Amino acid sequence: MSNLSFLGPVLIAGFLAARAVGKRGTGSGRSASGVKPVPLGHNHDDPELTKLRGAVTGKDWEAVAAILQPCRDRGDHSRLNWLIGSVDGLGGDFLLEIGGSRPKDALARTVCGARHVGWAWEARSGARASQVSREQFELFHQRLALAEEHLYAAAELDPDAAAPWYFLTTVSRGLEHGPEVTRRRFEAGRRRSPGDLNLHLAMLQQVCAKWSGSHEEMHAFAREARAQAAPGSSLGALSAHAHLEQWLDLTNGEDAAYITQPEVILDLRKAAAESVLHPEYAPTESPYPALNAFAMAFWLADDKVSARQLFELIGDRPTASPWQLYGDPGRVFATARQQCKKAK
Repeated sequence: MSNLSFLGPVLIAGFLAARAVGKRGTGSGRSASGVKPVPLGHNHDDPELTKLRGAVTGKDWEAVAAILQPCRDRGDHSRLNWLIGSVDGLGGDFLLEIGGSRPKDALARTVCGARHVGWAWEARSGARASQVSREQFELFHQRLALAEEHLYAAAELDPDAAAPWYFLTTVSRGLEHGPEVTRRRFEAGRRRSPGDLNLHLAMLQQVCAKWSGSHEEMHAFAREARAQAAPGSSLGALSAHAHLEQWLDLTNGEDAAYITQPEVILDLRKAAAESVLHPEYAPTESPYPALNAFAMAFWLADDKVSARQLFELIGDRPTASPWQLYGDPGRVFATARQQCKKAK
């Protein structure tokens, strides 16, 4: 969450692990060996997610819709986006085919389009672009084009829905439509769901240095979103992701020097206070991706006292992203938590 803003957890892990070659084990006293890993196989303390995963695995569309449609009906776009992204890769071809069998069903077309996005990244793999074959790129683009078709159909069937625009924002980046197209899709989603963290994370990727933006543009985007957000909004996590993104982009040595700067730590503390540590923080989607992003950022920044606060809130619920940036996520999480446990 990473939020990469939309890829299934396994795809995120593979993609970021490839980008993070050379990051693992760097930094003084940060070895992730010799510690029992914390399992990742939890359902975010969310019984509804457990039911949804069972329905998708069982290929029961009526049961899937019974969980997802109420989110759409009450306008809880953030939760709907999170739930759809949490079942990517389950059920074999079931989600890939549901849009074709229900062409006039906006929810089915949305879920189908979202699954095609994940399926496209499976074809591309998590390798760097220079290591991806022409055939892989062709298949990647073909599948994204199919996703785009389903998602545009969903948007036409349900003009007030935010979910199609969230996934279309990611598709735009993958098809290299350019920052202006991606921005238009993001703005369409934001008008419908202003506080949606995953939607903003999709746009954050477009403005970061590895795509068409820069570190400066990325941080400016995060600051602007935070400034416009309500107290306790999830959007504070954008800054944690932005600092991790810049850390990842730097060479060994430069990365630690960057993220341990006093101004970076101050920005992380302020962002956490505005969001995950704010008394009004109560997202309808899982809080654990944002909590884990802040925990890792504070750990890397050597702010163990702040990190410990996050670990106490997380408990035994690590998420693969962003811990896989440093190696085996469950083991890195356990190591970081142990190092921060006695901080005062």
